Parts: sequence; structure tokens; C-alpha cells
Amino acid sequence: MPVEMFLALVVFASAMAFTPGPNNIMVTASGVNFGFMRTIPHILGVTFGFVVLLIGCAAGLGAIFSTYPPLQTALKIAGAVYLVWLAWKIATSAPSAGDDAEVAKPITFLQAALFQWVNPKAVVIALSAIAIYVRPEHWLTDFGLLTAVFAVATVLAVAAWTGFGVALRRVLSDPKHARVFNIAMALLLVASIVPMVI
Repeated sequence: MPVEMFLALVVFASAMAFTPGPNNIMVTASGVNFGFMRTIPHILGVTFGFVVLLIGCAAGLGAIFSTYPPLQTALKIAGAVYLVWLAWKIATSAPSAGDDAEVAKPITFLQAALFQWVNPKAVVIALSAIAIYVRPEHWLTDFGLLTAVFAVATVLAVAAWTGFGVALRRVLSDPKHARVFNIAMALLLVASIVPMVI
């Protein structure tokens, strides 16, 4: 891959990974409510799930969507319903105040990984990245590089957003402030659905 194309890929992957979206909103809320260590499975699940999604898209998911448009619509609906459910979980969760505190459980590795398949933003990013940065004559090397770049960008982004959430824990130690934050994060998550389903 030419250097200028590689740099463009790095910028694209970073922009897509670090900008606010469902994954970053969820890990920020998880960082506030559960801390960094308990959010690690969520971080790893997002990264692994997105890499597997890239592989799935490269293997023909885009062609399936083109052939059967209702499948893409079903994916959008399933993703929107799941995001609304997650928003409800975030809005009603309480920050961890110690080992004996009764709090909701953080999202698991498997839940985070599977979410990538119903996250329309992730699917669009994966399909776009493959279409733009994978040259047919260099398919294997370009796709391998693209996958590595996105894996690094994704893990760094969700870790950074989790760290941001952890940094907010002190500010949000007051349960009233934490409640307002969780509701705000839930509303942002619901708002993130709109551009995906239009």
C-alpha cells in the first residue's frame, strides 16, 4: 500500500474510531459506573467484534446487503431496538460505590462483540473502508493492513473514552450528578440512532 494511502487509512480509521458513537458513549458510561478494569471485557469485545465484522464484510456481507436490501433494514431495526434497550440500562444504572453496592453488570465481551453486527455505524464504516482502501490486485495485503489499523484505532479509542469516563467518576460521585450523567448518556445513545436509521 502506498504511503499516502496508508496515511489516509490511518486518518480515516482514527476519525471513525474516536468520534462519538454508540460504542464510545457506552464505554464512557461504563467507565463512570464500573471503572476501567471492569470495562476491559467491553473494550476487548468492541475491538474483536469489529475486526470480525470487517472480515465478514470482506467475505461478502456487502454483496448480501446489495442483493437483499430488506436484510439491511432488518439490521437497522435490530440495532435501533438494541440501542434503546442499552440506553435504558445506562439511564437506570448506578455508579459503583464499593464491593457491596448493588449495581447493574457491565456489558460482557460477547455482548460487545455481537453488538458490532447490529450497529449500523460499524457496518457502514467496515463496508466503506474495504471499498476505499482495499485494492483488488493487492487484496490480501491491503485487507491485512486495514484490519490491523482498525484494530489498533478501535482499542485505543474505546480505551480513551473509558478513561474519560473513569476521570469523571470523582465529579460524579454524588448520586444525583451520576444520575443526570447516565440519563444524558442514554439520551445521546438514543440520539445516535437517528442518523443510522435515516
